[in-house]
Amino acid sequence: MPIDLGLPVVPPPAVLYHGTVGRNLAAIRAEGLRPMNRHHVHLSPDRETATRVGARRGRAVVLVVDAAAMRTAGHEFHVSDNGVWLVGHVPPEYVRFPG
Repeated sequence: MPIDLGLPVVPPPAVLYHGTVGRNLAAIRAEGLRPMNRHHVHLSPDRETATRVGARRGRAVVLVVDAAAMRTAGHEFHVSDNGVWLVGHVPPEYVRFPG
């Protein structure tokens, strides 16, 4: 069910980051980043924050999201009051994996 958070659409920085753990990488490669039990995918503005987020569930893996290309393709981004970037879905072609 779509939820209106009352946040305006905001142009994102060129890249954003997502912290996860290694066991999630195969699914992310296949499906991209999905909101799962949330209404949006949560992205971090910097690598350090993404590392902290990913470390909550184990050894952190930080993914780089090509937010500029996503915006050009029509994806809409919002930013929350605490600096978390929100987007409905990140298709796998916009995710850069380490290594």
